[in-house]
Amino acid sequence: MPPFDDWNIIDEEEEEELQDAAFFEGKRDVILFCIDCSESMHELRDDPNYEDVKTSHLFTALEAAMQIQKKKVIVGPNDSVGIVLFNTTRSSEAKNHATEIKRNSFVYQPITIISAPVIQELIQLLDAAREDPDLLKSTFPPLTGKKMPMGDVFTSCNWVLRDGAPKTASKRVFLITDDDNPHPGSKQLVTSARTTLLDLTQSGVQVEPFFIATPEKPFEPSKFYSSVLLSNVLNDEDEDTGVLPESISITRIDDLLSQMRFHEVPKRAIFSIPFQLADGFVISIKGYGLVTEQRKGTYKYFVDLGDRMEVANSRTVYVDEDQQAEVDRTEMLYGMDLGAVPVEDVSDDEGEGADSSCRVVPLGKRPFYTADEIKSFRTLDLEPGIKLLGFKDRKELAFEDNVKHSVFIYPDELKYSGSKRTFAALLKKMIEKKKIGLVLALTRRNAAPVFCAMLPQAESGEEGGWNEPAGFHLIPLPFADDIRAAPLVEAFRAPDELKDAARVWIDKLCVKDGTYPPDSYPNPALAYHNAQLQASAFREEFDPEAFEDLTRPKYDMIHKRAGNLMKEWKRALLTDESANVVPVTTGSKRKADVSVDEAEIRSKHEVGALAKLRVDQLKDFLKSKSQPVSGKKAELIERVGDWLDAH
Repeated sequence: MPPFDDWNIIDEEEEEELQDAAFFEGKRDVILFCIDCSESMHELRDDPNYEDVKTSHLFTALEAAMQIQKKKVIVGPNDSVGIVLFNTTRSSEAKNHATEIKRNSFVYQPITIISAPVIQELIQLLDAAREDPDLLKSTFPPLTGKKMPMGDVFTSCNWVLRDGAPKTASKRVFLITDDDNPHPGSKQLVTSARTTLLDLTQSGVQVEPFFIATPEKPFEPSKFYSSVLLSNVLNDEDEDTGVLPESISITRIDDLLSQMRFHEVPKRAIFSIPFQLADGFVISIKGYGLVTEQRKGTYKYFVDLGDRMEVANSRTVYVDEDQQAEVDRTEMLYGMDLGAVPVEDVSDDEGEGADSSCRVVPLGKRPFYTADEIKSFRTLDLEPGIKLLGFKDRKELAFEDNVKHSVFIYPDELKYSGSKRTFAALLKKMIEKKKIGLVLALTRRNAAPVFCAMLPQAESGEEGGWNEPAGFHLIPLPFADDIRAAPLVEAFRAPDELKDAARVWIDKLCVKDGTYPPDSYPNPALAYHNAQLQASAFREEFDPEAFEDLTRPKYDMIHKRAGNLMKEWKRALLTDESANVVPVTTGSKRKADVSVDEAEIRSKHEVGALAKLRVDQLKDFLKSKSQPVSGKKAELIERVGDWLDAH
């Protein structure tokens, strides 16, 4: 019988099917940069990267937006980006935005799919602004004497996203400002801003703030934004408190791009399914993949039509060889090769009249199944969802149970009201009691159900941003066949003196903060490939010598820090006895089969070639005939010849 995967696959397209639009959310991402153009953002200061060059917060924000778009040309060509400027007297020229975009806001770049010409226009503007620092102030005149209501800012963002963003895409607004209190003493404007922001978030838009703080002008979110922006922190108490963490303030304007690159990676849900806690007690959750392999983009096929190149769309067609006609995919049946020889004289009518819930297969015939039956085999007729089965102590989750990447689940308030509060209460109690949950999970319609461990994670933060959010890790538990006992081999142990000598130079080469940041070290092969594509897209000259591989060790720094210590350790290693011991391995080499049969020995005797046989072969033959095996080879040959002549 063929392997299970050879016949239990319906179609690659259906294999990727998810329950709802979250599948399409994983394909497209929309970012709208909402940048403050007030007088403080236009204020000139010295550029840290260029001598005798002036820059501003607005210039840095636009440059960060440009860098994000250049990156998306390669890694997210289907994504869309737009730029809206507020607190400026310049009005939008676009007719389709004339009635919706509020006054004192300007749509510099409507929501459009990433394209090199649009990015080049922004690059040209920034190059000209670097030569003339006052260019941005004249191009986008700041609003003086007053500030645009933040409620109008969120309304303008809402209309821009409605006009240009796909409905099924994940939509985010990057709010960039240095004003921590745009409406001092006005409770009405605060309420209006909170109401319009709520409308924005209910339409599926997430607002991520980037607050610019300087030593001269610190940023305090508690003055205005803590009462407007909604906190993403799980809280089982009143959600209207909405206190933002102070760590979201940016201490240096130069960190803006690095912060954006960190937040730019979209948090794309890989599934959105119900979570059944008990009979009739259901909440909604979303699952996020924590580890994703980054690969080169897929190639497309083009057709040369002479004057232009067109993209060739491919599709799979099933053809009946006998009739040379296309077969509808719904008529396809799936079967297994059981090795049975078809019996031609058995009538196909056998089995009729049997129970309608089953199908009788005639003797010698191969069983076939429909696509729906194949899907029911795989899913066991279960609907996508997670069902809580019980709890166990956390210590019962062994390290070897982690055979696959876990999925991080988080509540989805839009599907079931109260999901966030119930989720937070369950998380809090499981952390207090040090328990894990056992669940049955079916995350996709065409997947197989698996038993999983639900490991709770408390929220922990560090300076500069939240490090670990609160939620559950959904860990697929292995089957018995997935676990193998690893052979334990006792190796030689180094003495403590040698360990201490190695520890000295290892401490000199420790990674900063004791952790390895994978975001800081891109795959060099992918980075080199993307750099060439980016240069080609923007018609720039690519210099291979200028490419820097960040994964290459800094040998000069290593030798400077720990070179002498490593040499001392090597000298100690040469004099250590345990390092020079070679373990003796007893091989189990398979011996070759050197036995010969009686017919071969008799044929050699007839031609007088018994001397060509080895002593062990002669002894084996004599032993099988109950003859003595002592003596030299000549005696053995004579004894074999005598026996063959007598028999």
